Amino acid sequence: MRAHEAGALHADIGQHGPEWLREPADVNDLLPQLWPRTVTRGSDGVLRVAGIPVTDLAAQFGTPVYLLDEADLRSRAAAYRDAFAAAFDPLAGADVYYAGKSFLCKAVVRWIAEEGLRLDVCTGGELAVALAAGMDPARIGFHGNNKSLSELDRAVSAGVGRVVLDSFDEIDRLAVLAAERGVRVPVMIRVTVGVEAHTHEYIATAHEDQKFGFSLNRGNTGAPGGAAAEAVRRVLAAPSLRLLGLHSHIGSQIYDAAGFEVSTRRVLELAAQLRDEHGVELPELDLGGGFGIAYTTQDEVFEPTEIAAALAKIVEHECAAYGLTVPRVSVEPGRSISGPAACTLYEVGTVKQVELDGGATRKYVSVDGGMSDNIRTALYDASYSCTLASRASTAPPALARVVGKHCESGDIVVRDEFLPADVAPGDLIAVPGTGAYARSMASNYNHVPRPAVVAAADGTARVIVRAETEDDLLRLDVG
Repeated sequence: MRAHEAGALHADIGQHGPEWLREPADVNDLLPQLWPRTVTRGSDGVLRVAGIPVTDLAAQFGTPVYLLDEADLRSRAAAYRDAFAAAFDPLAGADVYYAGKSFLCKAVVRWIAEEGLRLDVCTGGELAVALAAGMDPARIGFHGNNKSLSELDRAVSAGVGRVVLDSFDEIDRLAVLAAERGVRVPVMIRVTVGVEAHTHEYIATAHEDQKFGFSLNRGNTGAPGGAAAEAVRRVLAAPSLRLLGLHSHIGSQIYDAAGFEVSTRRVLELAAQLRDEHGVELPELDLGGGFGIAYTTQDEVFEPTEIAAALAKIVEHECAAYGLTVPRVSVEPGRSISGPAACTLYEVGTVKQVELDGGATRKYVSVDGGMSDNIRTALYDASYSCTLASRASTAPPALARVVGKHCESGDIVVRDEFLPADVAPGDLIAVPGTGAYARSMASNYNHVPRPAVVAAADGTARVIVRAETEDDLLRLDVG
């Protein structure tokens, strides 16, 4: 049975590591499923991204640094585009929205637009980046559980393609705003389907007791369809709103289609009820995202072709069961496009062998970043892999814990991984799978500036998000 993606919370696993972790035959080996597609290790042992030695990148851009493989990200975006076209064009077609919350900057907006994807944003700041990058507003979807009036005003003024409604307050707010502007805004209703995705509590988003969406639960009223059906009634009664369809998102880091089958059935059951009640069939259905990636050897990869084929089969079957016309489907992959496309490069500062109870020891490898550039290990107890990136080693594997420089005992980058026993200060360590939710969740904890994002392609590298400096931190401090 595959271990839980979030890991065993603060488990004491001694010097042998978690059950799924195996000592490698060669500590220099790279597992292809974990790394951007252009990452290789040269005969000198140095990792290369798009043909560029990471030692050169560290010298030019400093560490820590996020190294983003442009060709990898583009190819993953294109794979989703092609997979969903192949699976859904025989039905009613499909749209792929890149979930910008995973990682967003102007360069990435342009890349995903050039690859034919749409864009999902969930704050005014993300919308500002999208518009500044030249994204067609009609290809933008606007999410969020607490969109402010100013954010909605900007979205309506820009002409975004759809607003995903999340509360009754928001329905009222947007209806008034749209009426004042004399426009009819296309909207979707986010439905909480009561499906528990097998993931960490904080990233499971479709169970009842959480902040997102309208529940199908009948509650005290006993009304069929619960709050979700009532939300539809209110939208249909608002002349300034145009209902496109229903939206469902069940969580993140999902490795199979079982949860989607249940959630699709429940959403389409609601669609059938709404058809019977209002005499309308909704033309669109959004099934969300959350498709998992491989962070370590315990994780399986859910390929876009598998996802698309599974969802097409589910939608077609459930629509037939309820006598519904198949709607146009949309999905929102984020992590599975940006996550594997980047790695983070650190420099080792200290190495400490710590004596534990019972004669056990643990090697602590401290690097020049930490929880400020990747909070996921501390926040979710997430698991990552890593490798020595600046040289080859003939030393035997040693179980190590890669930790950051912050004043927190929970400041862990990689909880457990085998590194060469001779890892030493000055070495470079690379951590794969950091393209999603690393830079986007980064902070200035302990007044540490956030690292640069460097895009590599065809043997060249350029900064697409510059590194912060101490001057940047002081500029905001007005004294």
